[in-house]
Amino acid sequence: MRIGQQPGVGSAHGSAPAFADRMTGDGPLSRLLRRPLAYLALTKPRVIELLLVATIPTMLLADRGTIDIGLILATLFGGWMGAASANTLNCVADADIDKVMKRTAKRPLAREAVPTSHAFVFGLLLGIGSFAWLWWQANLLSGVLVVVTILFYVFVYTLGLKRRTAQNVVWGGAAGCMPALVGWAAVTGTIGWPALALFGVIFFWTPPHTWALAMRYKEDYRAAGVPMLPVVATEQTVTKQIVVYTWLTVLTTLVLVPATGVVYAAVALVAGAWFLLMAHQLYSGVRRGESVKPLRLFLQSNNYLAVVFCGLAVDSVLGWTTIGDILFG
Repeated sequence: MRIGQQPGVGSAHGSAPAFADRMTGDGPLSRLLRRPLAYLALTKPRVIELLLVATIPTMLLADRGTIDIGLILATLFGGWMGAASANTLNCVADADIDKVMKRTAKRPLAREAVPTSHAFVFGLLLGIGSFAWLWWQANLLSGVLVVVTILFYVFVYTLGLKRRTAQNVVWGGAAGCMPALVGWAAVTGTIGWPALALFGVIFFWTPPHTWALAMRYKEDYRAAGVPMLPVVATEQTVTKQIVVYTWLTVLTTLVLVPATGVVYAAVALVAGAWFLLMAHQLYSGVRRGESVKPLRLFLQSNNYLAVVFCGLAVDSVLGWTTIGDILFG
């Protein structure tokens, strides 16, 4: 749950696949599926991958050494509805600028494949369903956290920050960190410090991930009047900020080491070194005046986050003695 899309990204972040565009034929099956696929595209399915990346490892860590498949699947479904709600309502709020940006021009509302009022009701129903489902299958706290995430993403980020400040994805990115809190709450009924650490990992990861994409599409953002950092600052300033936030991301992954074992620690160190190398290479290339490919960092940042969280999942399932226990008894 980026819940939902990572702000300004589709953070995870490109435009959602125009599923309905693939149904180009005029046969009865194409006509039957075109509208449902347009509604599915409103939820930005590719963006919701972050839900899987963040929620499952967090839940495994919260119940270290145990796998409760039923609770995990129930939480994922409820989280998916919450993310789908946030993304759909985001599409409603951003329908005007989506028409202007080439990257988003094929989204359902931008091409009028779905009435805006229908999309709004669809998003609301998904949000209500998410809250009710998580309250029923997990606990009230996890349901409340999903509602807070949807409201934050729509009102604070989309309607408040996105079109007003270059810091939009920094603070708006908090919405994308919520899967860690929701997953932990679903297992424990509380919010523990490891969940907050994982929240911090995604929080600091979001700006370099998003700004790398925005460097590639800055003219799109400029045309839409969205003051993403690459639109209002020089490339050297942007890439310097990318390096800073990359360091913060990697250092935050290490905060979690005392609650994990050697598998996670090794993965976090190696993957962190790789992520830092990519960020520094981008910054160095810009400083030297070379032609750079920021989209490469955007794509590889997805891989970095997936590797770190997969390492956490494996470490949690193995349930070996934690480094904190080794060091502090």
